[in-house]
Amino acid sequence: MRMSGASATPAADPAPAAARPTDAERVRSVLAAAHSMTVVVDGLRTEVRHLDDSDVLGRLHLHPAAPAAGNPLAALDDERPSIRLEFTDIAPTPARDRVRARVAVLGRLLTPYAEASSGDSTCMEYGQAILETSEGFSSIDLAELDAACPDPLAPYEAGMLTHLLDDHPDLVTLLLRLVDPLPATGILRALPVALDRYGITLRLEERRGHRDVRLPFPSALDHVEQSGAQIQALFSAARRRSHRNTLPA
Repeated sequence: MRMSGASATPAADPAPAAARPTDAERVRSVLAAAHSMTVVVDGLRTEVRHLDDSDVLGRLHLHPAAPAAGNPLAALDDERPSIRLEFTDIAPTPARDRVRARVAVLGRLLTPYAEASSGDSTCMEYGQAILETSEGFSSIDLAELDAACPDPLAPYEAGMLTHLLDDHPDLVTLLLRLVDPLPATGILRALPVALDRYGITLRLEERRGHRDVRLPFPSALDHVEQSGAQIQALFSAARRRSHRNTLPA
């Protein structure tokens, strides 16, 4: 898989601008919904699976890096094992270029690493988190990560999107009415590829590539229980639009 090069295009209806998660919120959401991760300790890679949708940060204690001046531990940096946690965020629907983001959390071990299946926690001196998306790379420090919360839909996103696509494909087609403008060459397929507290993202697959279109909710939601009303609001807005979609019959 490769990272998508598609750019996000805001929809004209039902909101004037498409808000989106911050980079720190995106990282927290990837960690909260992760099913697996790769742990690299001093170059030795270990695949950890079956995280059971539990937030990885519940298994790790992240500590700020101690200042070098007057700190006896600073001289031991080269002796403490480095650790890198790698996560891949993959769209749950069968779209082109399904890798949506990659996240790496870097630091040094303060206690021996405990695998996710054990009941022990691991203390880690936090270095940085790196988020890679189609738009490039960004670095998130510990203060930003601590201040961010995972998206309330993150643990449920995969099930909600696959249910929409498998059981209500007509509603996915209906949402195309909110896309403005539609490409003149027509769309081969439209799939929902992302869902967060701010809205839903459709991937429009064309003959010569694809693009992502973000359809914002009327207002950001705070709890998963609010998602039904917000999604229905999008369907209602789409029904009020008159232009036809260009999906093949």
